[in-house]
Amino acid sequence: MQSNPSGRVRHRKRPSEADATKANGGQMLVDDQNKYKKMRIRTLSSVWMIGGFVLIIYMGHLYIWAMVVVIQFFMTKELFNLLRKVNEDRQLPGFRILNWFFFFTAMLFTYGRFLSRQLVNTVTSDKLLYRTVSGLIKYQMFICYLLYIIGFVWFILSLKKKMYKYQFGQYAWTHMILLLVFAQSSFTVANIYEGIFWFLLPASLIVINDIAAYFFGFFFGRTPLIKLSPKKTWEGFIGASVATILSAFLLANLMGRFPWLTCPRKDLSTGWLHCDPGPMFKPDYYSLPQWFPFWKDLEILPVQWHALALGLFASIIAPFGGFFASGFKRAFKFKDFGDSIPGHGGITDRMDCQMVMAVFAYIYHQSFIMQQDLSVDMILDQILRSLTYEEQHILYTQLGSVLRERLVGQP
Repeated sequence: MQSNPSGRVRHRKRPSEADATKANGGQMLVDDQNKYKKMRIRTLSSVWMIGGFVLIIYMGHLYIWAMVVVIQFFMTKELFNLLRKVNEDRQLPGFRILNWFFFFTAMLFTYGRFLSRQLVNTVTSDKLLYRTVSGLIKYQMFICYLLYIIGFVWFILSLKKKMYKYQFGQYAWTHMILLLVFAQSSFTVANIYEGIFWFLLPASLIVINDIAAYFFGFFFGRTPLIKLSPKKTWEGFIGASVATILSAFLLANLMGRFPWLTCPRKDLSTGWLHCDPGPMFKPDYYSLPQWFPFWKDLEILPVQWHALALGLFASIIAPFGGFFASGFKRAFKFKDFGDSIPGHGGITDRMDCQMVMAVFAYIYHQSFIMQQDLSVDMILDQILRSLTYEEQHILYTQLGSVLRERLVGQP
C-alpha cells in the first residue's frame, strides 16, 4: 500500500486468478471449467460433418466436386466479410456484386481447365452438344479473360471520391482471396478425378490429425506448442503425429481395395467404376518369422508406403496451415473466420490445413505415382482436347488406312 501527495491510498493491484492461470501454461490448458461443454458441442458438430462427408463420398465424384464448390462459396463469403466496412459498402451500391462477379469468373477459368476432358467425354453421344462444348472449351481462356476485363472496367467506373483507398484495398483483397481459394481447391478437384482415394485419404488424415491433437491435448496437454495458438500443445502435436502416420498406413490398405475409390473417372457420370487397379493397389506378400503368432504372410499394398509420406506431411507440415490462419486472425483481432459450424468456427477454420494437404497430395501423386510415359490415354486426351469432331474423324480414317497398309504388307 502506497500513499500519493493527494492523500489517497493507492493499493497494489493483486494478480488475479486469470493472470495466474496465464502465467502457468499447464494449468491454463488443463483446468478449463468450460472445456467439457465445448468438447460436447465440438464432438456433435464433428459427427454431423463426418456423417455428411461419408454420404457424399458414397454418392460419387460429381457430388464430391459439388461439395468442394459449396465449400469454396462459403470460404469466399467468410473471407469477403472479414475486412468489409458496412458504412463504406452502403455508399458503394453494387460493389459486393462485383466481387462475386470475379468469383464466378475465377470458377469458370479454374474448372474449365481441369474438367474439360471429363466434360467432352460426357457429351460425345450428342453431336450438337459436343460441338457446343468443344467450342466453349476451345475459347474458354478468351471468354474468361473477356469477363475479367469487363469486371476490371466495371471497377474503374465504380471509383468514387474519398473512397479510393477502401475500394483499391477491397479490390486487392478480392484477388488475394480468389488466388488462395481457387489455386488450392482446384488441386482438390484434380485429385478427385485421379481417383477418390487421392482425395479421401489426405482429407481423412487431416481430420484424424485434428481430432487426435484435440483429444491428446485435452487430456494430456500441458506444454504450449506455439504462441500463435495457445491451446495447441506439444503433447497433442506428438500424439496426433503418431496416430496420423499409423492411420495413413492402415487406411491406405483399406481404401486401396475398393475400385470405386481407386479408379480414375474420365467423365462426369455417377455410375460405379471398375478398372485394373494398377501395381500400386496390388498386394505384395512378406513372410513373417515362424514365431509370429497371428499371420504367416503379411499383405501390404505398395501404396501404403506412399501413404506414410502423406501421413508425415499431414502431421508435421499441414498444421502450419492452421498456424498461419491463427496468425492472420490475431493480426486482425478476430477469433474465427465465421460461426457456421458450432464449436469449430467457420468453414475456413476447418479448411486451412485441408488446402495445404490437397496441394501436396496432387504434387506427390504427379511426381511419384502417376506414370510419366506417354500412354494411349494421354494421347487420346490430347486428341479430344485439341481437335474438332471433323478433325478427329479425319485422323480416325487416316489411322485406319495406315494400319490396313501395314497389315497387308506383313508376310
